[in-house]
Amino acid sequence: MAGRIVGGFAAALLLVSCTQDAGDELPVQPVGDLHDTMTWVLDPAADVIWGSTGWIITAQGAQDLTPTTEEGWDKVRHSAWVVAESGNLLLMPHLLPESDAEAWVEFARGMTRVAQQALAAVDAQDSDALFETGGNLYNVCLACHQVYARGEE
Repeated sequence: MAGRIVGGFAAALLLVSCTQDAGDELPVQPVGDLHDTMTWVLDPAADVIWGSTGWIITAQGAQDLTPTTEEGWDKVRHSAWVVAESGNLLLMPHLLPESDAEAWVEFARGMTRVAQQALAAVDAQDSDALFETGGNLYNVCLACHQVYARGEE
């Protein structure tokens, strides 16, 4: 019985793959637009990274924002991973800008590279490297926003 199910699935998969032209786009099904992607995916993840680095200094003293538990580091790891993959997400056809797409691609790839550096800092539990990477992430985001999001923030 299991063999027939697997065989049937393989036949159906082969039939579907044979009916698509080689030039067809990937079968993505967009759910939201760029604003939704930024608001619900990218911004919250970046905020976790930025909120997990540096210090808050008040009259009462300094509070280090670096995670102190494995759970805290895992939260930052998750967010860095989301930011890294969001760079790929921003390359989906429906999210590409109508003009100057080459720069957009470079910004998206730069964001992924910086997020990978954040992942390395998290894996090493290196608060200094995470702080530096958070600054680099901010710079990539700011540079992109200066080109593509003027007046939209």
